[in-house]
This record gives sequence, structure tokens and C-alpha cells, in this order.
Amino acid sequence: MISQFVLVVVLGLGAAGWFAGRAKARLLYTGRGSLAAMPGYHAWHLLLWIVIPALLVWTIWAGISPAMVRDAVLADPAAAQLPASDFERDAILGEARRLAADPAAAVFNPLAAGLADTFRSVKLRFDLIGAALALLAAFAGGAFGYTQVRPDFPARTRVERATLSVLLLASLIAVLTTAGIVLSLLYESGIFFSAVSPIDFLTGLHWAPKTGSGPDLGKDFGAVPLFWGTLFIGAIIAMIVAIPLGLMSAVFLTQYASARMRKWLKPALEILAGIPTVVYGYFAALTVAPLVRDFAAAMGSQNPSSESALAAGLVMGVMIIPFVSSMADDSIAAVPQAMRDGSLAMGATKSETIKRVLLPAALPGIVAGVMLAVSRAIGETMIVVMAAGAAARLSINPFDSMTTVTYQIVQLLTGDQEFNSPKTLSAFALGLVLFVVTLALNIVALRVVKKYREAYD
Repeated sequence: MISQFVLVVVLGLGAAGWFAGRAKARLLYTGRGSLAAMPGYHAWHLLLWIVIPALLVWTIWAGISPAMVRDAVLADPAAAQLPASDFERDAILGEARRLAADPAAAVFNPLAAGLADTFRSVKLRFDLIGAALALLAAFAGGAFGYTQVRPDFPARTRVERATLSVLLLASLIAVLTTAGIVLSLLYESGIFFSAVSPIDFLTGLHWAPKTGSGPDLGKDFGAVPLFWGTLFIGAIIAMIVAIPLGLMSAVFLTQYASARMRKWLKPALEILAGIPTVVYGYFAALTVAPLVRDFAAAMGSQNPSSESALAAGLVMGVMIIPFVSSMADDSIAAVPQAMRDGSLAMGATKSETIKRVLLPAALPGIVAGVMLAVSRAIGETMIVVMAAGAAARLSINPFDSMTTVTYQIVQLLTGDQEFNSPKTLSAFALGLVLFVVTLALNIVALRVVKKYREAYD
């Protein structure tokens, strides 16, 4: 509540500073060339000096205040009865903190109920101190910024530098987040590979992860069946469905459909991308899987299962049709009209123009859409969980149940697991391999796009 109050007050002060800075700059304007920057830039410069210091102080205080609150609560006489064990004491303090934030929460320890009021009062006191510091920073920054509103001050340059810094920070956040993900995967995978040989992991054919240690531990962590299941379901069966249907849909919408028909069909097709994956999973498990099972029985399969790679792959292919169709649609529509007219003028039919001119010219966008669809398919989990099964099987029979890397990652990281066991750490190794495969697919796609883009630019 206090955080919202501080934010509103700081933004209000920033708005007031904006009007004050513009008004002062207008009073200083005496004619062309009398100001180094327009009044609007002076206004934004003053606003930045009010808002940024205040938010920076409040953010820093929000980071250091929890430890100060905890120390203040432990120093209170009400905390004298807390147990000496750090684990038990932290559990009670955490429950008291939750109870202080939500008085209606359930209480499991009487000591936590007694500390809730202390937590609430101490936190309120420190929040008020933080709010006072933030407002003080806002007033101090505003006073300094107001003194900078003068004729020779380059406010435009300063505002543009601040904007550039914000954009750079946004870019760095994305880059650092990616780097953090990669480093965490590498670190945890390194711990796993210290117990299990990478050769056994990457070439083994038996997947039955277990806790423990020993020289024979690697024989149970052969991930080849998982990799095969991921590729078979997401990159083979799903692509057999998605690429032809998506590409033909794009060709029809751009070359044959009327404007009125396209107006209705294109949004309807793209709705498929907005359906939650759990809905696709239910559809695969309750509708497609029984049909596939009955078809397998009709084909002579003995005791076919309701969970199969074919059921999951078919539904996954339908799910990613919009990824292929939308990219191919945009790429085909972007081909210059002169290329189409030239082909038709040379005597080519419409279908020949599509096959020999439009599709090759639009190939970069089509490849990009296919690679995006493949990346989306191999990262899918819910459809596999509900329709493909959990069996790590190395088979080319689409009617067999299979599992994928993403499903196993979910299984290994959920539930009551020992985080430092090889069984749990194997999830990070699987994630690292999946990351490398996706990166390789993107590199291949970029090379193909670059090659054909040079030919048609």
C-alpha cells in the first residue's frame, strides 16, 4: 500500500515538475536562439531529475529493508521465545511475515501469531522511513533540476542521453537474462556431468533416472530415447502436418482467396495460436488419442495404447500451423508485384508463377516460420504429458507411447526431490542440450535466410 502511495506521489511530483520546468523555460524565451533547447526538453529534464532519484532510492531501500525488519523483529522482546535452530526460526518468521501481510491467513505456530503484530508495526515503520527518503530524493532532485533550467543549458542533449540509457538498459536486461540462463544451465549441468559421463548421457539408450551414486550410474541416464521422442513428435510428425497445411493456407490466402474471404479466414486461422496448450492437450487426450488407438487396432496393432506419438504430433502440428502460415503469408505478400507480372508476361501460369517465382523469393520468410514452428514444437509440454505418455522408448512406430525432453524436465523438477541428486540435476543437462539444439536450428535458419536474401534483394 505504501509502495503504491510513493509511486503515485512521485509521479505527481514529476508531473508538477514538468509543468514548472516548461513554464520557467517559456519565461526565459526572448526570441529565436535565446534557448539552447525547447521548453519541452527542459520540462522532461526536470521530470527525470524528480522521478529517477526517488525511484532509485525506493528500490534500494526495498532491497535492504527486509533484513533490517528481520533484525528489528529479532531484537524485540516478543522474539525471545524463538527456537535456537536457524531453520525453525526462519520458518516461524516467514509465517509471521505472511500473517502480517494477510491477517486472514492460516496460523500453524502460536509464536508466529504473536510476532505478526510486531512484524506489521516494524515493517510499517521502515516503509515510512523509505517513503520519506524517496520523497526527500525527489525534492532534492527536483530542486537541482529546476536550477538547470537556464538559457544555455543543453536540456535536449541530456534528455536524449537519458532516453538512450533507458533503451540500453532494456537491451542489457534481455542479454543478461539470457546469459544468466545459460550460466545456470552450465553450472548445474557441470555438477551433473561430474557424476555421470557426458558420453553415457548423450549416447546411452536406457533412461531410468535414479538417485544415488556409483560407477554404473551413467547406464541409467541414457538420453537418446528422450531426444528421439522430442524430434519424432515435434520435428517430424508435427512438421508433416504443419508445413504443408500452413504453406498451402498461405498460398491460398495470398493468391486465390478474395479480399472478403481473406478478411475472415486469416483471423480464424490465427486463433489457433491463441488457444492455451492445455486445451490442445485435452483435445489430444479425449478426442484424437482414442481415434488413433482405434485406427491402430484396425491396422492390426496388438493392444494399442491411448497414448501415442502420433496423437500428440498431430495435435501439435495443428497448433503450430499459424506460425508457418503467418510468416509464409507475409513473405509471399511482400514479393514485388513486378516479379509476378514478369512471370505471367513470359507465359507462365499462375501455379507455375507460385512454384517457380513466389515461393523461392519468399523462402527466407518461409524458412523463418518453419524454424519458429520447430522451436515451438520441441518446447511443448502439455500435449506430450496428456497424449504421448511418459515412456522413454526408442521406436519409429508412431502408435507407441513416447516422451520428450520437456516432459522429463517437468517430471524431474516437480515434487519432493533432492535438488543435489543426479536425478534432479539431469533436468539441467536436458535443458542445456535442448538449448544447444534450438540455437543450432536458429543458426541454420539464419544462414539459409542470408543466402536467399542476397539472391532476391
